[in-house]
Amino acid sequence: MIPRVLSIAGTDPTGGAGIQADLKSIAAFGGYGMAAVTALVAQNTRGVRSVHVPPTAFLEEQLRAVSDDVDIDAVKIGMLGSTDVIATVDQWLTATRPPIVVLDPVMVATSGDRLLEADAEDAVRALCRRADLVTPNLPELAVLVREPVAMTWDAAVAQAEQLAATADTAVLLKGGHLDGRQCPDAIVDATGVHEVPGRRVDTPHTHGTGCSLSSAMATLAAHGLPWPDALTRAKRWLTGALEHAEALHVGRGNGPIDHLHELRPHIDLGRSWSNERWDATVSIRAEVDECGFVRGLASGDLDRDAFAWYLGQDLLYLREYARVLARAAALAPTAEEQRFWAAGSVACLAEEATLHQSHVDPTGLEPAPTTWAYTDHLHAAAAGGSYAVLVAAILPCYVLYTDIGARWRGTFGPTHPYADWLTAYGDETFAASSAEAERIADAAARAASPATRREMATAYDRSMALELAFFDAPLTRA
Repeated sequence: MIPRVLSIAGTDPTGGAGIQADLKSIAAFGGYGMAAVTALVAQNTRGVRSVHVPPTAFLEEQLRAVSDDVDIDAVKIGMLGSTDVIATVDQWLTATRPPIVVLDPVMVATSGDRLLEADAEDAVRALCRRADLVTPNLPELAVLVREPVAMTWDAAVAQAEQLAATADTAVLLKGGHLDGRQCPDAIVDATGVHEVPGRRVDTPHTHGTGCSLSSAMATLAAHGLPWPDALTRAKRWLTGALEHAEALHVGRGNGPIDHLHELRPHIDLGRSWSNERWDATVSIRAEVDECGFVRGLASGDLDRDAFAWYLGQDLLYLREYARVLARAAALAPTAEEQRFWAAGSVACLAEEATLHQSHVDPTGLEPAPTTWAYTDHLHAAAAGGSYAVLVAAILPCYVLYTDIGARWRGTFGPTHPYADWLTAYGDETFAASSAEAERIADAAARAASPATRREMATAYDRSMALELAFFDAPLTRA
């Protein structure tokens, strides 16, 4: 069943909080989101500018329009703002009796702005009795129990136990306002304290976290999860949403979280990560095509000594490349990818090395500075421990040679002085391996965080630049 979840809350025109955040959270967990607007809020990531509360008669019309037509599986209640609005929602709950009610007692925004009239606090306390779960932050919890804001986890637990007992409900206790590297949450109800540990995410982009978590909890409960299990799942999602928040680049204040970070890697835009990096390095690839070594190799006019020097350096490179591919095999998350990189490592040491040795004597070879630079870059990527970054660093050696070989194929005859080498560039088996390496890199990019994808791009672009330097070196002996 797809849960049908109704959000009753205020708006956020920047999309990070209120009903906009609720609808994104509901969708993130596979629910069908609906919304009844309690207040129109002029706000952004820097704060609230003004609040307009439409007539409560119109709110009642919205609520009845939904419940007269749709079977509601869960309700999330957010910003209410006034006693009249609270009374309207309370009357509708009495008449409709939705199976799950989650109340986020919105009183104070993250920015510090007051979002509830002072005379409405008692009405919110009474509404808590209507809820199956109440999700206050620590300042709101303190208001509900008429105590100072808790400064320790134990004090917060005691306040949550007090609210759960007096309102006969479950309380989602959130530790985000406390200090420390750890950030636990808990479900507090008549059965005890069910703590869910967590780590703090160092980010200023927390706009709408309360709205988002409460609507996620409503949706997960509508799926049938008990409150502690729902919190465990929602907390994992929220941690990721905070980690990915910076990449949204929304606003200049406390930005929103990324509600769809779990879905985003699976969205097919028709452009893969490897395609994007290939296009991004078009200028470097053009320089490769125009460099004297590549043009001389294609025409057959390349100086034989320069070619022999290149082969010697390439042999030294391949020995190190084989070690890097072996490291990729060790880091690979699947047996299929382990086998692929291991086979590539063996190919470097056997088939390709044999071709090199048929052209050059490897005895006494020393790596040139460009060779050192390239292999050091690859070994640094391997030592970093990130499989995604390592795969990105490896990929240019596959795709660049495959591209050159495909364009050279059929342009030379058997009498060409470098025919066997040009044929190796255009080998169909190698082309298939290149396509598989791209597929692996794309999968790693989809699963990576924005920060890791940036590191992948840097590693890929660096490898492309080093490929150009490697091609230039035979004629400059760099």
